[in-house]
Amino acid sequence: MAFTLITPFCLTEEIKKSRFIVNAASINTVQEASEFIEKVSDLTATHNCWAWKIGNQYRFNDDGEPTSTAGRPILAAIEGQDCDQTIVVITRFFGGIKLGTGGLIRAYGSTASHCLQQAPLQPIVIRIKCALSCLYAEWPVLENRLKEANAVIESQDFNALGTDIIFAITEENLANLNQTVTNLTRGREQIIILD
Repeated sequence: MAFTLITPFCLTEEIKKSRFIVNAASINTVQEASEFIEKVSDLTATHNCWAWKIGNQYRFNDDGEPTSTAGRPILAAIEGQDCDQTIVVITRFFGGIKLGTGGLIRAYGSTASHCLQQAPLQPIVIRIKCALSCLYAEWPVLENRLKEANAVIESQDFNALGTDIIFAITEENLANLNQTVTNLTRGREQIIILD
């Protein structure tokens, strides 16, 4: 099961006189990742290194540190903590002592891990986007079944005969709800999977 942050989280650690400020947050899009990087990066710092992961997409940046000594260890920490839809930006203020390649990898990886271990996390619930239609008389029963199945109603349009609903539901609840819809509408309607 994958996790993401409930709220943005910040942690500061000092390693051999260098100060590492770690900012982590939940993101859903590449645009949100870019905005977060811009928001928390400190242009007076020596480096602002980052990594993010959204499903199968990921990016990382060493921001002037030797290749693969910052961004890749941050990404490894995100994956190591079973996080997804997550971004971590580490701002480093150089303290005068060089850490070396191995030291940088350990510093960036461990500070990112410490931040994610202490951050408030929640499981990511994967939902399938679906649509269905029903008559007005069927809606009260169907509305209760959607609530019981922890479905999230994204939109609802009323028309002359009833209502058209777009909702998101977990895969394990989809089959039972589809059977309920089939029984309730006597086979006239079925759930349509949109994605």
